[in-house]
Amino acid sequence: MNKYIFSLFVIVIFQTTKAQNHTFTKQDSLRGSITPERAWWDLTYYHLDISVDPSTKSIKGKNSVHYKVLEPDSVLQIDLQAPLIITKVTQNDKELEVRTDGNAHFITLKNDQKKGSLQSLDVYYEGQPQEAKRAPWDGGFSWKKDDNGNDFIATSCQGLGASVWWPNKDHMYDEVDSMLISVRIPKALMEVSNGQLRRIEDHKDGTKTYNWFVNSPINNYGVNVNIGDYVHFSEDYKGEKGLLKMDYYVLKDNLEKAKKQFKDAPRMMEAFEHWFGPYPFYEDGYKLVEVPYLGMEHQSSVTYGNGYENGYLGRDLSGTGWGLKFDFIIIHESAHEWFANNITYKDMADMWIHESFTAYAESLFLEYFYGKKAGAEYVIGTRQGIQNDAPIIGPYNVNQPGSGDMYYKGANILHTLRQWINDDEQWRQILRGLNKTFYHQTVTTEQIENYISKTSGIDLSAFFDQYLRSTMIPNLEYEIKDQQLKYRWTNSVDKFEMPVQVVMGEKELWLYPKKDWSLTLINVGDLRVSSDFYVTSKRL
Repeated sequence: MNKYIFSLFVIVIFQTTKAQNHTFTKQDSLRGSITPERAWWDLTYYHLDISVDPSTKSIKGKNSVHYKVLEPDSVLQIDLQAPLIITKVTQNDKELEVRTDGNAHFITLKNDQKKGSLQSLDVYYEGQPQEAKRAPWDGGFSWKKDDNGNDFIATSCQGLGASVWWPNKDHMYDEVDSMLISVRIPKALMEVSNGQLRRIEDHKDGTKTYNWFVNSPINNYGVNVNIGDYVHFSEDYKGEKGLLKMDYYVLKDNLEKAKKQFKDAPRMMEAFEHWFGPYPFYEDGYKLVEVPYLGMEHQSSVTYGNGYENGYLGRDLSGTGWGLKFDFIIIHESAHEWFANNITYKDMADMWIHESFTAYAESLFLEYFYGKKAGAEYVIGTRQGIQNDAPIIGPYNVNQPGSGDMYYKGANILHTLRQWINDDEQWRQILRGLNKTFYHQTVTTEQIENYISKTSGIDLSAFFDQYLRSTMIPNLEYEIKDQQLKYRWTNSVDKFEMPVQVVMGEKELWLYPKKDWSLTLINVGDLRVSSDFYVTSKRL
């Protein structure tokens, strides 16, 4: 692929790299930190009950918020973004005072909030939610029409936050344990959300309500609404935990194309259960839902808009040819079921946990079906899009991710780490172990780093500092003279000592460079670093 085209792809998707030049505001802190008004209560259940009116591009309804009191307090923060407005908040049928500060709304409670007690309140709201300008990256509602003139509507909101369209505790650290999503729409259309469909209610005014129940913990941005002139087909997948229902919802004109293209879905499930362990949401099923934008990793309701083509909108992002062996959106967004929806970052600064592992999953899918060489060539090919413009980890407590390099630099970091561990089965068990150890949990970078260091038996602290917290790429500097090889790491953080595999003549060997010079005797006068390592080299 032309590098310019790839760079445009990076710019469009990863609008995440300007944190160093960003002046953060009070609103950033209210959105991105665990404020005192968030810390004292723990989410247990939501019932989001809304009506969607395509004719006015408006929504109206309420969210019933259930929670457990961790420490007594009287002020609770709920988030909702303008132009939507909260019309009232009640608890035990008593209307409560709401103080608004931008997108944060502080509710003064009248009931005694005893430690350990279970409480609930109802947040009523309405309005015309922000319309997504370039979904899914800018967030909001997409109000579109299909080719037959029918309404075709979807939500997407990862970066901006779920509070762009519904009131909630909009911070990633606290996932609700379960959730009911009730959406009332015009009768001629179909609505698809997360989890399992419990019932459909018909109303006399020409509308109907779809009720979807989510059994598992779910992050806020993973909740979605999709409305269209859908048709449905399904299959049962025999997975590691038994039969998994796989449902597909597509526009009726695309049914035959979908039946062919969506064959990648069970292939994805086979590959990723091998690498990552059981699909994490058997109780909620797996869905692919066609939407009027590219796609998104909504939990158990993965959205799809890749044009029924292999690659990324028909293009191979690696430039190797391997990227045309699979539908990018089906594989990439579904991999997020393990890394994003099962294991979820607590703070957006650690978004690499979602995107690095998922971008790496693309190569693992190829390896599973086409061999190790195919997977390696693909991930190495994606290096052409790495910018090294900013650290992968972003600033904390302000709802800000790090560099977009979290995708393909992140994938190559993991590919490099696999070489260091040098045991493919141990590496697979580390990936599966992450999903088992942190099953349905929110995590920090430190937890992920510590787990991999402990299970691999290697102190990887300098490795992660090098690749996640700096923009430096380690450089193997070496000199060959009189059958003696002298080598060291430069452009590296303190204590960086990663071994590296090299080829000298026809012989492969491992070197163990440090910051200081090391010496070894050799018989040939040429050296090439294995391309499986994301490093540079320079002969003096």
